[in-house]
Amino acid sequence: MSVVLGAIADDFTGASDLANNLVRAGMRCVQTIGVPREPLDVGDVDAVVVALKSRSCPAEQAVETSQAALDWLRELGARQIFFKYCSTFDSTDAGNIGPVADALIERLGVSQTVMVPAFPVNARTVYQGHLFVGDRLLNESGMEHHPLNPMTDADLVRVLGRQTPHPVGLLAHATLSRGAAAAGERLGALANEGVRHVICDALDEHDLAVLAEAVADHALVTGGSGLGQSLPEVYRRRGWLAPIDDAGRLAPAEGAALVLAGSCSRATLAQIAHFRHDHAVFELDPLALAEGDATLEAALDFARERLSATRPVLIAASAAPEQVRAAQQCLGVVRAGELVERALAELARRLVAEGVGRLVVAGGETSGAVISALGVETLRIGEQIDPGVPWMQTAVAGREAPLSVALKSGNFGGTDFFTRAFEVLS
Repeated sequence: MSVVLGAIADDFTGASDLANNLVRAGMRCVQTIGVPREPLDVGDVDAVVVALKSRSCPAEQAVETSQAALDWLRELGARQIFFKYCSTFDSTDAGNIGPVADALIERLGVSQTVMVPAFPVNARTVYQGHLFVGDRLLNESGMEHHPLNPMTDADLVRVLGRQTPHPVGLLAHATLSRGAAAAGERLGALANEGVRHVICDALDEHDLAVLAEAVADHALVTGGSGLGQSLPEVYRRRGWLAPIDDAGRLAPAEGAALVLAGSCSRATLAQIAHFRHDHAVFELDPLALAEGDATLEAALDFARERLSATRPVLIAASAAPEQVRAAQQCLGVVRAGELVERALAELARRLVAEGVGRLVVAGGETSGAVISALGVETLRIGEQIDPGVPWMQTAVAGREAPLSVALKSGNFGGTDFFTRAFEVLS
């Protein structure tokens, strides 16, 4: 069997989120960090997910890196391409979702793609083209305060219409409820009308299964990772994918346990508060980081004194929105973010070298910085911790045993995520 699905993800945690769903649905999966410089031996792999850092960069850069990833995946023989973005569709009026989707459509020579951000198991649903987080519209969910990509409009047809010069349409739930054939007919009719991008309603897992059946033959699909959990079953029915019982099998985990948190989302802040009840927490202050290395060294000393194979410790640069705004006003948005990312990446690099073998990272930008600092290029995807978050393993220079790592999107995971993650691994 060759690679069935090749995915391009716009951040690191989003990539592992999609890969997690593919593994749970029975696809053996590898995640790469950027486009590999060396040829990849896919071996028994059914899906390859390329993790980029293209969500918040200039649109031109996002297009360039995404096209490079597409070319590489096509060389692997991927049957279908999946452009993965966040289930909260966070972007700006300039991109990057629209420009990247346009570039991939043109590169593949197709006329249309679907937009399926819904991830019902994580309470992301779409109805009449409007994105909900739980029972709240996107722009009332807390995402309106996102420090990089604030989302102030829940109407995805309107949002995407500001990012692309091409027509944007809607596959409404009333049509979807009539089944895959009706959905396919509607997509075909929209294509004949010149509609390039189609926002798709989806309220539950059944809706995602209907969509997967309707679009499995499309060269390009786009969306959140929810669609990824429904596509593999369609692939199996079509004979593209062999049944697999242990797609997420990993080697036994070894080494001390560490959590690094850079996300300032509500979910991560609640997870830190829960962890603090029974575990040690060190807080990094961007203003203190700007004054020199003393805070970084203090964090290292804190971790070294407490790290063990049984008791994880947490180092966090997460803060409430008002504290984040204060730091950004003093340092600037870019510098405040860079200081945090560099500090957490350096902590990961040094502490992994000193014996950390199980590492949880919270936040997409933080995860990208940490993985880059560790020199990681490929990750084998293992079992799920929480919806959207798997354990993964990778080789790291200087370690005989593989490093077990979990990259968590800031908004994902239950309140007890940081403690339960290590219970799942053991």
